[in-house]
Parts: sequence; structure tokens; C-alpha cells
Amino acid sequence: MKKDNTFEVAYARLEEILEKINHGDISLEKSIELYEEADKLIKNCNEKIDVAEKKITTLMKNREKELVLDEDGNPIQNEFVHNKENILET
Repeated sequence: MKKDNTFEVAYARLEEILEKINHGDISLEKSIELYEEADKLIKNCNEKIDVAEKKITTLMKNREKELVLDEDGNPIQNEFVHNKENILET
């Protein structure tokens, strides 16, 4: 994997862009250019997060013997339901 294509590098670049835009001393054209770059970075980061989430879900469900895949091979996820009875008291 290329170093400049990692989630961390993209996220750091997003922070730089946000700082530049919020500072307010750049032209409208440069702001639009940075906004477009940020939009691409956000899409890239979201895709990486989705892939990581699927991998983690698969690993957890495999460990618990509960893995069920949909027709596209993605793990089917159950909605989280908060249940006070499942919380361990210390």
C-alpha cells in the first residue's frame, strides 16, 4: 500500500485543508479547489472505514460462529440494542 494513500495521511490532509479554509485568507478559487480535494479525501476515508468495519465484523462473527453473509458476500450486521441487563456491574 502506498504511504500517501493511507487513511491517516488522508485524514491529516483533511485537517490541513480545514485549517486553511477556516483561517479565511485564501481566495475563493483556492477555497473551491481545497473543498473539491477535501470532498475526494472524505469519500476515500469513508470507503476505507467501510472496508475496515466489514473486516472487523467478519472477524468477530467468525470467532463467535455467527457469521452470515448477504448475496454480495458482506457480513449481515445486527442492529445494536442497548440492554442494561447485559452490563456487568463492578
